[in-house]
Amino acid sequence: MGRLFGTDGVRGVANADLTAEMVLGLSVAAAHVLAEAGTFADHRPVAVVGRDPRASGEFLEAAAVAGLASAGVDVLRAGVLPTPAIAFLTAALDADLGVMLSASHNPMRDNGIKFFARGGHKLADELEDRIETTYRAHASGEPWDRPTGAGVGRVRDYEEGFDDYVEHLVGVLPARLDGLKVVVDGAHGAAWRVSPEAFTRAGADVIAIGASPDGLNINDGCGSTHLERLRKAVVESGADLGVAHDGDADRCLAVDAAGNDIDGDQILAVLALALREAGELRADTVVTTVMSNLGFALAMEREGVQLVRTAVGDRYVLEEMKEKGYALGGEQSGHVIVLDHATTGDGTLTGLLLAARVAATGRPLSELAGVVRRLPQVLINVPDVDRSRVASSPEVREAVAEAERELGSTGRVLLRPSGTEPLVRVMVEAADSDQARAVAGRLADVVKSALG
Repeated sequence: MGRLFGTDGVRGVANADLTAEMVLGLSVAAAHVLAEAGTFADHRPVAVVGRDPRASGEFLEAAAVAGLASAGVDVLRAGVLPTPAIAFLTAALDADLGVMLSASHNPMRDNGIKFFARGGHKLADELEDRIETTYRAHASGEPWDRPTGAGVGRVRDYEEGFDDYVEHLVGVLPARLDGLKVVVDGAHGAAWRVSPEAFTRAGADVIAIGASPDGLNINDGCGSTHLERLRKAVVESGADLGVAHDGDADRCLAVDAAGNDIDGDQILAVLALALREAGELRADTVVTTVMSNLGFALAMEREGVQLVRTAVGDRYVLEEMKEKGYALGGEQSGHVIVLDHATTGDGTLTGLLLAARVAATGRPLSELAGVVRRLPQVLINVPDVDRSRVASSPEVREAVAEAERELGSTGRVLLRPSGTEPLVRVMVEAADSDQARAVAGRLADVVKSALG
C-alpha cells in the first residue's frame, strides 16, 4: 500500500481516488494528531479552510469542514483563495491548522488536500505519516473520540480573508507599480480575483485574463502551463509584462513586452539581484533544485551570488531555506519562495515583486531577465526500466562520464529516477541545442539498454 501523502499533500481524481469520505477522515485525523502533539495546548483549536474554484472543491470543502468541526475544531471558511493565502491567514490569525483543497496545475477532474501547521508552514513528513496512520486505523473500524454538545466545532465564513491577504501583498512591495500595464492570467483558478486586485491596488493598469472560473475550466488552455494566451494578450495590448499563475497560484511565470517567456530561473535571478541590492539576500545565496538551468548558475556565479541545489520539489527548497536562514529560493517551474514575506511559494507575490523591480529600475523585463542566458536543455523520459539501478550500473556511469567529458564546463548531465514511475529522466544541457539533443539521445539509449 503506497503512501497517501506525496510531496504536496494528497491528490487524485476527485470522487474516485480522493473521496469526500477520505477528506473527512483525513481532516479528523489531522485534528487528532495535532491535538496529541500538543499543538492545541489547552485552547479551543481553530482552522482556516480554503479551496480553488474546481467543481469538486465544493463538496470536498464541505467534507473537510465537517471533519474538523466534528473533531472539535472551529472553522474559518475562507472560500476560493490561493494556497499561499491560506498559509498566510493561518499565520496571521494564529490559527492552529490550515487546510487547502486544490490540485494546483492538474486537470479539473483532479483535486487534493494539504495541511498547514501553526505559522502557515507545511507539515513535517513525520506528522503527515501520523495523520495517515491514524486515518487508516479509523477507516478500518477503530472508533473516533467524538466531542458532543458545546464541544463540537463552530463554522463561519471568513470573507475578510481576501482583503487581509491583498493588503499584505501590496504592503510588502518595495515600489509602486504606477505607470505599468500588466496582463494577469489567473488560470481560471484560485487567484482569479486576488491577483488582478493586488496589481490594481499597487498602481498597475491591469488586464485580467483567465479570470472567469466556472468550476470546469481551471488550467484549461491558460495559466502557467499554457502561456500562449498570455503572450498574445501582452503583445496586442502593448503591456509592459504579463504574469501567469497555476490553479492554486503558488507559482508564477512571466512574459516580457515582446511576448518572450520568462521562466522561474530568470525570475529568481531578477529577484536575487534586487534583494542583494536592498541588503536582504542573506549570505548572498539562492536555493534552487538540480533541475535549474546551468545558464542560471553561470549568471549567479558571474554576479557573485552563491547557489545551493536541492532535490526537485519546492518543499525541499523550503526545508533548506528554513534550516540555513536563506531568504530566496525556488524552481524553474515558477515556485518562488521569499521567506521574509511568505511561508510557501506565492505566485501573486512573485509577480508583484517582479513588476516592482521593473518599475523601480525603469528597465524593461527583457533586459532584467537577460542576466540569464538559458542554455538549451533536453529532457528525455526513458520508460520501463529498473530505476533503482541508475546509480549502480557501470554502463550508465561510463556513458555519463563520457558525456560530461564531451560537454566540459559549458554543459551538464543529470539522470534522475522517477519517484512514482518505472522510468529514468535524462536531462542534458549544452551550449548548442543540437549537441544537447545528440548527447541526451545517446544517454537515453544506454539507459534503456542497461536498465531495461
